[in-house]
Amino acid sequence: MIRAILALIFAVLFLIISLPVYFISWLIGRKKPKTLAEFSQRFISFGLKGVSLICCVKLEVKGLDQIDPDGTYLYIANHASIFDVILGYPVLPTQTGFLAKKELRKVPVLGMWLERCGGLFLDRKNPKQGLQVILTAIDQVKAGQSVFIFPEGTRTKDGTLNEFKAGSFKVATRTDCPIVPIAMTHTADIVRKHIPFVKSTKVTIQFGQPIRPSQLDPEDKKHIGVYMQSRVQKMLDDSNAVGQEFVC
Repeated sequence: MIRAILALIFAVLFLIISLPVYFISWLIGRKKPKTLAEFSQRFISFGLKGVSLICCVKLEVKGLDQIDPDGTYLYIANHASIFDVILGYPVLPTQTGFLAKKELRKVPVLGMWLERCGGLFLDRKNPKQGLQVILTAIDQVKAGQSVFIFPEGTRTKDGTLNEFKAGSFKVATRTDCPIVPIAMTHTADIVRKHIPFVKSTKVTIQFGQPIRPSQLDPEDKKHIGVYMQSRVQKMLDDSNAVGQEFVC
C-alpha cells in the first residue's frame, strides 16, 4: 500500500509543479503547435514513467524497430488496466494523441495536458459525439499526428479480450494510415486484484507489424475489427512475458 500512496503523492505533486511549465511552454511555443504538442507528450511521459518507477514495474518493450519515428499510425491495444496508459503512452515513438473517456478531461491539470497532447475525450453514452471524435481523430492523422485507441472501448474485467469495435478503425480506413497492433501483458496484475495495493510486476509491451488497410484482403478489410482482434490475441498468446512478482 505504501507504493500506491507514494505514487499518488508523486502524481499530485507532479501535476502541481507542471502548472508553471504548462503556461511557460505555451508562451514560448504557441506559434509552433506541433512542437508544443511534442514537448507536452515528452513532459507527461516523464511523469508517467515516474509513477511506474515508484510502483516498481519492470517493463520490456519489443518490436519498436518496426515503427518509423517519422510515420503516422493508428495504435490499437488491448485494455486491462489503467497502467495500459501509464506504461504504453511513454513508449510510443511518434507524436501521438489518444482517445480517452470524457471523465479524464475533468481531472484538474491532467485534462489540460492531455488535450494539448492531442487527446480526444469520448462520451460512451452519446453516439453522435463519438462520431465527431472519430472525425476529429481522422483530421489529426491527416495532419500527421498518430492516434492511440483501445478498440475494446473499456477495460476487460476478467482478462478476456473483448470485441473490438469496428468504428475505432475508421481512423485508418478513411486515411489508409498503417495500424499498429499492440499487446500488453500482465498490466492488470499490478493493481486489479489487490486494490489499493500495488504489486511489482513484469510487463511486456509488444508492437506488431504495421498493417495498411488497403493491403488487406477484401474480406479482412470488411471485418477489420475481427481481423485486428485476432492479431492482438495471437500476440498475447505468443507472448513470452513472465507476469510474476519480483523483488524490486
